[in-house]
Amino acid sequence: MMAEKHAPRVVVTGVGVISPVGIGKENFWRNLIEGRSGIGELRAVPNQALPTKLAAEVRDFNPLDFIYQKKFLKVMSRDVQLGVSAASIAMKDAGLRRGDVDPERMGVEFGCGHISFTPEELAEAARTYQDSTNDENFTRWGESEMGKIAPLWLLRQLPNMPACHVAIEHDARGPNNTITSAEASALLAMQEAIRVINRGQADVMVVGAASSHIHPVDISRICLYEDLSRSDDPLRACRPFDRDRDGAVVGEGSAVFVLERYGHAVARGADIYCEVLGIGAGCDGDGTGAATGAGLVNAIRQSLQKSGLAPRDLGHINAHGKSTRRDDCVESVAYHQAFGAEAEKIPVTALKSYLGSFDAGTGAVELAGSILALRNGRLPMTLNYEHPDPACRRLNVVREPMRLRNSVAMSVNRTIMGQSVAAVLRAV
Repeated sequence: MMAEKHAPRVVVTGVGVISPVGIGKENFWRNLIEGRSGIGELRAVPNQALPTKLAAEVRDFNPLDFIYQKKFLKVMSRDVQLGVSAASIAMKDAGLRRGDVDPERMGVEFGCGHISFTPEELAEAARTYQDSTNDENFTRWGESEMGKIAPLWLLRQLPNMPACHVAIEHDARGPNNTITSAEASALLAMQEAIRVINRGQADVMVVGAASSHIHPVDISRICLYEDLSRSDDPLRACRPFDRDRDGAVVGEGSAVFVLERYGHAVARGADIYCEVLGIGAGCDGDGTGAATGAGLVNAIRQSLQKSGLAPRDLGHINAHGKSTRRDDCVESVAYHQAFGAEAEKIPVTALKSYLGSFDAGTGAVELAGSILALRNGRLPMTLNYEHPDPACRRLNVVREPMRLRNSVAMSVNRTIMGQSVAAVLRAV
């Protein structure tokens, strides 16, 4: 039972996934358990001049197959398209059709990050300013050049747009919010959705995150502050916790979940995947905290406290496992601080070895992996973990698919700025 005695139980009844290793839960799970990576050479755009030529792209994705309100496609960036499509899959998986839930009792909590625009979108309006020595050019901006920008151009870049479009698609008139905390966004959105249900403001919440970071603008920007792999072998590029890792890999994707009050789900005969037992959050704070992953330690301890569980009760950890030199070391230290001696015993998988890293959407897709692991009773291995890094404190990183030792999972995420979150789930 959850630690809050009077809080309703909250369960997951629908899962929608659009990822580099598969669209839909069946394809996604099959490729995970068979160890098929979604990382390859970037194909969507020319890559010759880019600092890295690798990416985890979503192949064969057509938003027309999933989005109902097709007139809105013209104002949807790829990030938004991925999120809205995954939400449609999740609602169908949950067996919920438009009108099955009182619209006032259904809300949306979504994670989203930075959505880049392409230079081409503003090229025509900016052409006048090629001659920077002519001051008169700038006075003409409001007179003529602004009119060359599409009136609804900004709607493609606003991070709250996935939540808005999901609500429109499914007539969700309840609480609607967006979390913009990079990789931690999805689990933080789930935490807020549970609070909404606990407050009695909704029976059903559509929760997820989406992002796409495969455009040259994104790759060039990320390279300024992040270590990206320069490997020539895409299948071996992302190596969480491995001695030979040299950086993360960019990608894209989305996962969305239908959360329900347990009584509501049972009353309508829903197929329940799991119960969310507790979610905790934290931040590293100053430099000392960042070196030890203090935020992640606090998040883990909070999630266990809310769940009423001990470290020995965890069947597996779905690690952040970013595959950068610093992040993996900090994460391993945090596990030892939070779990003590159990840190070397709990099976750990790192799904970024399949998916790459793509801001808000990453945590959502990883969470889908844990939920499906609980459903199927098996845990996907971590790809490319061949040589344990002595700089990372010892962890039980899974090298081959294995049967779960129990029905409890923890999924964690952490941002480059130290924002951290941990969620504990149990199969029902």
